[in-house]
Amino acid sequence: MEARSALLFLCLTEIYVGCHTNPLEDVVIDRYDIPRVCSREVQTGDYVRYHYNGTFLDGKKFDSSYDRGVPFIGQVGFGRLLAGMDRGIQGMCVNERRKVTVPPHLAYGNLGAGNVVPPDAVLVFDLVLLDIWNTEDKVQTFTLKKVKDCRRTVVASDFVRYHYNGTLLNGTPFDSSYKRNRTYDAYVQQDELIKGMDEGLLGMCVGELRTIIIPPFLAYGEKGYGTDVPPQASLVFSVLLVDLFNPKDDITIDNQVVPEACTRKSVVGDFVRYHYNGTFQDGTPFDSSYQRNRTYDTYIGMGYIIHGMDKALQGVCMGEKRRVTVPPQMAYGENGTGDIIPGSAVLIFHVHVIDFHNPSDKVDINVTYKPEECNLTTEDNDLIKYRYNCSLMDGTLLYSSEHYGKPQDTVLGVNRVIDGLDTGLQKMCVGERREVIIPPHLGHGENGGSGVPGSAVLFFELELMDLQKGVPEGYNFIWLKDTPQEIFPAMDMNSDKEVPLEEFSTFIKLQVTEGKGRLRPSPDPDAIIKDMFANQDKNADGKIVVAELQIKVDAHDEL
Repeated sequence: MEARSALLFLCLTEIYVGCHTNPLEDVVIDRYDIPRVCSREVQTGDYVRYHYNGTFLDGKKFDSSYDRGVPFIGQVGFGRLLAGMDRGIQGMCVNERRKVTVPPHLAYGNLGAGNVVPPDAVLVFDLVLLDIWNTEDKVQTFTLKKVKDCRRTVVASDFVRYHYNGTLLNGTPFDSSYKRNRTYDAYVQQDELIKGMDEGLLGMCVGELRTIIIPPFLAYGEKGYGTDVPPQASLVFSVLLVDLFNPKDDITIDNQVVPEACTRKSVVGDFVRYHYNGTFQDGTPFDSSYQRNRTYDTYIGMGYIIHGMDKALQGVCMGEKRRVTVPPQMAYGENGTGDIIPGSAVLIFHVHVIDFHNPSDKVDINVTYKPEECNLTTEDNDLIKYRYNCSLMDGTLLYSSEHYGKPQDTVLGVNRVIDGLDTGLQKMCVGERREVIIPPHLGHGENGGSGVPGSAVLFFELELMDLQKGVPEGYNFIWLKDTPQEIFPAMDMNSDKEVPLEEFSTFIKLQVTEGKGRLRPSPDPDAIIKDMFANQDKNADGKIVVAELQIKVDAHDEL
C-alpha cells in the first residue's frame, strides 16, 4: 500500500514538475505521516471524518475545521466534496496526515468562493483522517484472548458484566469502566446497549477479551454522545467479559467426585460441614473456608445460607466434591454484599463435603468381624479394653490407641467416654471389630473437643480386646450365687471373732475365684477390697467384728 501510494505521489510530482508546470492538471498528494498499521483505506462511497487546515500557495489560511472545533464529515466520490478533495483523500488511512494541493479546476474554478477564495486559486489542504465508515459496514469483532474452557457463550436476553476501554477509530479514548472500578452491567439485546454492542457481545465467553468495532449508525449516529463521542463516530471497544447469566438460570453442578461408598445423601434439615473456595466466573477469588482453616457449618434447606447453596448441598454424599455455579438471583442479587461481591455476580463454589448429620441421628454400628463363639457381651459397668482409631469422615485421623502403645480401658455406662462411643461398645464380644459413626450431639457437640472440630461426625474403628464383667453402679462387690447363711463366720476363717484386712481380702478373692461373687472391675482389685473393708470397719480399728458387720447389712451394703 505504502509503495503504491509513494509511486502515485512520485508520478504526480513528475507530472507537476516536469510536464505541466503551469497550471496544475491534477491534485498533488504529499503523504508525510503514514501510520504503521492501516487496516482500511478510503474508497469511493465511504464516509469520512477529518480535520484540515486550508491555505493558498503562499501559506495564507482561508479555512480550518480546527478553528470551528468540529471535524468535516462527508461522503467520498459522489460530488459532495470538492473534486480535488474527492481524489486527494482516496486511499487514505485513519491517522494518516497528508497535504493535498488542488488546482483551481478541481476546486472553485474561475469563480472562486465569495470573498474567501479568489478565482483560479490553487488550494492546499493539510488534513488528518479521523474516521472511515460505509453504510454497508457491519460490526467487526476480533478475539484477542480466548478461553480454553468455555462452558457457555452470550446469547440474546443474557445479563452480562464486562469491563471495557472505549476509543474512537483514531485511538482517542472516550470512556473506560476500569477508571470507575466498576463493570458495565446490562441485558443483551433488550434495548439497554447501543445496537453494535448488542451484536458484538454475542458469542463471547467469560474471560474472553475481544475488540469490537462499531460503525456510527450502530453506535450514537449523527448526534454523538455528549462531549466525548462526536457525531458520526466509529467506536472501538476493548471488552473483557467478566460475568454472564440469564434470569431463567438455575444452579448448575458439575465436576462431581462422588465416593464409591455413599450409603446416605443429605436432605433438608441436615447439618452440613463443608470446605469451599468461592470465585467469580472469571476466576477471581472472593472467599475461602480453607484460608480460615475452618469448615463452613450450617443446616440446609432452612434458609440459613443463600438459596443456591441451600439447594446445591442437598443430595450430597460425605466426602463428595462438586463445582456449583450460582446465578445472582439465587445468590446476593442485584445489590451484592459489601465490598466483596458486586451486584448481579454469578458465584462459583468448589465444595468438599466433610460430613453431615441430622439432630435425630443415632449411632450407626457396622460389625466387620464377629467371633463364632460370642456368649459374653459388654454392658454397663463392665471393664473393657479396646483398640480404636478415631477419624473425621474425610479420613483425617484424630486419635488412636496405637499412639499410646496399648489398648484403652474404660468402664461402660459411667460417663467415662462420649455417649456415642459408649453405645458403640455395648453388646460386643471379645475379638469383635466394628465401625461406628457418631453424630456430634452424641460426640463432642457444637464446641468440639481437644483436636476435634465443633459439630464433627466421628468415625471409630473398634476392636474389643478384653472384658471384665462389672457390678451395678454404687457397688464394689455383688453375689452371683446365694450368700452364705452366716457371713461373719464364713469370713472369720480362724474363728477368733474378728476379721482383719488380710483375712477379709482372702475371703473376697475366694468368692471371686469360685464364681460366687464379682468385684467391681478395676486395674487394682486390692484397692477395691480395701475400700470394702473400710466400709465395714466402722471404728477404723483395723478389724471387723460381728456387730459392725450387722450394722452394714442393715445399711444394704454389698455384703
